[in-house]
Amino acid sequence: MSWLNTLHRLNSEGIAAILITVIENRGSTPRDAGTKMIVTADDSYDTIGGGHLEHKAIKQARQLLSEHCSSAQLESYALGASLGQCCGGAIQLLFEPINPPILHVALFGAGHVAKALIPLLGNLPCKVTWIDNRAEQFPAELPPNTTLCLCDEPADEVPDLPVFSYCLVMTHNHQLDQALVEAILKRDDYRYIGMIGSNTKRRKFEHRLRHRGFDENSIAQLHCPVGLAEVCGKLPGEIAVSIAAEFITHYQAAATSSKTKANHLTQHTA
Repeated sequence: MSWLNTLHRLNSEGIAAILITVIENRGSTPRDAGTKMIVTADDSYDTIGGGHLEHKAIKQARQLLSEHCSSAQLESYALGASLGQCCGGAIQLLFEPINPPILHVALFGAGHVAKALIPLLGNLPCKVTWIDNRAEQFPAELPPNTTLCLCDEPADEVPDLPVFSYCLVMTHNHQLDQALVEAILKRDDYRYIGMIGSNTKRRKFEHRLRHRGFDENSIAQLHCPVGLAEVCGKLPGEIAVSIAAEFITHYQAAATSSKTKANHLTQHTA
């Protein structure tokens, strides 16, 4: 069952893959029905028996990946006639695309709450870029879906963020928080922006943002204090759970909305 662990890891890292399963085998074949392997653009895991069959299956899987295929496909192979393998049997393979949600989280700041939040994000279907200007604050070990970005000016990283990023502003400096919030709001293509702080901090930021020309709609997009109010507590771990809960609630709501719109469109075009 190692393929399950592999799929979980690939999903956490946001890596698309094809799950290949032997659906049916007749006669002499290298592996039996139920055997699985996983193929990504760069690697393959486990085996369906090796040889020309596996070579051709990997090639087919990577073709599906390059085409961003989203539907499963069945392929049948006669091992002796078409593949020149001595087994001589026949086999049917199912190719299932595994396309993890591409959620990108930009976490600015490496303080106590951020350090407690990173392991929680590490278990979610997202890619995390963790940004700070203090190398000594980053821990030695990170979840596989997390990439460090050490830079002198964290706000300079905002223009290079992927579109529809989830942005969390949690630095040690209010002026830096201000610069980051302004840079993110100016992009206007983020999916979420949250900032750690109190209601008092929010009011001060609202005043500064208005003074600098941001309209009320833009200011309303800022989640501050970040986190679900229902999850109480002042410890770093408690705050981190609250922030993760709000993040999960937000992206699941967005996913539900997208599915509803897709179903509505399908009903009207059928």
